[in-house]
Amino acid sequence: MVEAWEFFIAHPALFLDWTLEHLWIVFVSCSIAMILGVMVGIYISGKGRGRLAEILLYLADIMMTVPSLALFGLLMLILGSMGLTVYGFLPAVIALIVYGQMPILRNTYIAIQQIDPALIEAGRGMGMTDRQILFRIELPIAVPLVMAGLRNAIIILIGIATIAAFIGAGGLGRPIFRGITNGRFDFIIDGAICVSLLAVIVDGLMHLAERRLTPKGLRKA
Repeated sequence: MVEAWEFFIAHPALFLDWTLEHLWIVFVSCSIAMILGVMVGIYISGKGRGRLAEILLYLADIMMTVPSLALFGLLMLILGSMGLTVYGFLPAVIALIVYGQMPILRNTYIAIQQIDPALIEAGRGMGMTDRQILFRIELPIAVPLVMAGLRNAIIILIGIATIAAFIGAGGLGRPIFRGITNGRFDFIIDGAICVSLLAVIVDGLMHLAERRLTPKGLRKA
């Protein structure tokens, strides 16, 4: 532990760069995953799309069981056959988008499905269009559960992004893999602690954002 602390103190700028790389990968992938997950979740929650919802949710669950290194390898093969870069940022972001779908998609779907139909009928009775019902009734009520899914997705992606360093994506996985390769346990400890602290800090910030975005009438005391 002493060696790990000494290395961290001696190279703060290096850890800052790795942290920013890590955050950038997670930010880009989670932003895309959120847009896709929420849009698809809204779509499959519509009437007559129950079978499609079952299929997509099942596929999202299956993808969460695929080991990250296996998915990275598969993506490298696919991207290579397309003439695209097989290392670094691109395959890492694509993989993280896939892993981020399950909590966001499932929570969005469940949140909208659980809305009281009487509220929807009341909105229609007031002359609201489907778009107005979505943005004025369904989404505001769904915000807490959707944000909870996004919060879970971000924490998952912070962890998986660490493994993405194995394919040259950078981030806080660098010191961990360097430590494994060179037998430097201080590198491993520093990387693991930084990833853990990053996850705790981001989770706290997401909790605040979740509470802030939740309508006052739906907030827990």
